[in-house]
Amino acid sequence: MIAFASPVSAHMGTGLAGGFASGFVHPFSGFDHLLAMVSVGLWGAFLGRPLIVALPVLFPTVMAIGGALGIAGVPLPPVEIGIALSVLVLGAMIAGAVRAPVWLACTIVAVFAIFHGYAHGKELPSAADPVGYSLGFVLATGMLHVVGIGIGLLNDRPGGAVVTRSLGGLIAATGVWFLYAALRP
Repeated sequence: MIAFASPVSAHMGTGLAGGFASGFVHPFSGFDHLLAMVSVGLWGAFLGRPLIVALPVLFPTVMAIGGALGIAGVPLPPVEIGIALSVLVLGAMIAGAVRAPVWLACTIVAVFAIFHGYAHGKELPSAADPVGYSLGFVLATGMLHVVGIGIGLLNDRPGGAVVTRSLGGLIAATGVWFLYAALRP
């Protein structure tokens, strides 16, 4: 059955099935979510204490609030634009080696977390096991943050800043592409 399964696409909006396993796999199936999660960890590592811990904790916490807004059907500005901007802006922060103050970095990450959570909250009501799905999703999101932190720790090694900033540039460029796709009619 696995051989005949069709690939999943993130942010399709309906028909999301499953429990923990489905939730765990989902963040890896949407390149936009994957890049944003890695970027949160990478930027946090670049910014150092306390943001190396605060940003990866803040994101899933606020993402849960966004998910609740999505489940409740609260209207938001176009969500796919917010998600595309998250990839673009977070990538640009890394590429530009932007050392934002704690309050600004937290605000940027929290705003984008609302959009990511909202998109998944809109999908969540159709899930067979929303609690299991949410647990798997949050665990995978946290793991992607840790991957980003690991990459960000390269910044202190010789040549590491070039690697991390270049990766930020690639992430930002991908965000431009996502934004183009979200804005095109």
